[in-house]
Amino acid sequence: MKLESHGIETDLPPGWEGRIGVRTQPTADTRAAGEVSAIGAAREVPHPIVHLANFALPEQRGDFGSGAVDLMGAEDVLVVLFEYGPECADTALFKRRGIPKNLTPSMFSSSALQRTLPGQAGCQIFFTEAGRAFCSYTVLGRQANALRVLPQANDTLSRTRIAPR
Repeated sequence: MKLESHGIETDLPPGWEGRIGVRTQPTADTRAAGEVSAIGAAREVPHPIVHLANFALPEQRGDFGSGAVDLMGAEDVLVVLFEYGPECADTALFKRRGIPKNLTPSMFSSSALQRTLPGQAGCQIFFTEAGRAFCSYTVLGRQANALRVLPQANDTLSRTRIAPR
């Protein structure tokens, strides 16, 4: 299945589903990532968010997968690509080039999760692709199954392309 929106496209492997969209309302898990206006109050400018999973994604989910991670089984994996503003591209945090496509078990930890759930592990990588800044956030339903599920996640990331804006 091919998904394409907002200059991001992916060919999902069998058994995977995904969504590419832009949230219209700020949520609690993204206010900290918002821009600061001239008067100092947080002012968010929403950018595209990609959710890819080898399980059924709920319609209601947070930017970094809240709502979805609660449903994950031991063999499940969730991949989030969260875009930041153009001013972030190529800065120190986003100096890595290209979508990370070679995730390994040693990159995952329960301390990398937005919210710790028993057995789960996460990996967060900031990168720039096509002049656009992203965070790749991947969650494993059970860290012990990383060797089995990471090839699926890497395959899915390899099928994903980001075009310049």
